[in-house]
Amino acid sequence: MRVFVTGASGFIGSAVVPELIAGGHQVTGLARSDASAEALAAAGAEPHRGSLDDLDSLRAGAAAADGVIHLAFIHDFSEYEAAQRADLAAIDAFGETLAGSGKPLVIASGLAGHPQGRPLTERDMPARDAPRAAAARNVLALAERDVRSSVLRLSASVHDKGDPGFVHALVDIARDRGVSGYLDDGANHWPAVHRLDAARLFRLAVEDAPAGSVLHGVADEGVPIRTIAEIIGRHLDLPTASVPADKAAEHFGWLGRFLALDVRAGNALTRELLDWHPTHPSLVEDLEEGHYFTP
Repeated sequence: MRVFVTGASGFIGSAVVPELIAGGHQVTGLARSDASAEALAAAGAEPHRGSLDDLDSLRAGAAAADGVIHLAFIHDFSEYEAAQRADLAAIDAFGETLAGSGKPLVIASGLAGHPQGRPLTERDMPARDAPRAAAARNVLALAERDVRSSVLRLSASVHDKGDPGFVHALVDIARDRGVSGYLDDGANHWPAVHRLDAARLFRLAVEDAPAGSVLHGVADEGVPIRTIAEIIGRHLDLPTASVPADKAAEHFGWLGRFLALDVRAGNALTRELLDWHPTHPSLVEDLEEGHYFTP
């Protein structure tokens, strides 16, 4: 299978590409720059120049492929609505191109905006105003247009060496503030998955996920934020302390609103559907390895 991958040179994409190639697939990766194109070529993929704003390049990439994995997203929280509009336009372009083909379209999504208070399952749908909810709905609806579409909801923390995400941000904030903080009692949870386990799930999804599937890229159902903060404090030799909820934005900046979420999620249906079994280190094990704390 030839698979067109957006975000192919990013943190997750750079694990998905070799996973696909090792599985016997050919990969075409969207490249916005010469550096991205060079990295993709070095990984054994064929670079396809373009960007999320260049819908013609997305249509061309999808038309020449046997399936699409859409990982790219503009992570600019100051322009989040514009990023969501760009994402919707890209998905619409893929839908137009793949309609009637039976080919797979797998998109990366998240777990924010779903019901809290119990572990989420793959059957839970997000609130209509949740982040990227419209994109997920549009992708699932493509199943009615003969696209083998699936939505892969990733954990809040996709961790591994080089992680640019939330845990990396918490480490930087702890260094800047001189204290490793958590909100209130720190009982809020983040689900987590190792990047290599997530990459394998993307491969399994593009190969076999039925049309209209919702999948959970979750290995740890929910790691307490206080546990994460305590490990960070110990490795940085900093005190660990509670931050009142009304000081979240002041202390954590943009990350404060994500720390306020309490999200736990299961993966039973995903395991059953695709025989996916995470095998790589948990978030706590990955943190204890120490690579998050080296310059």
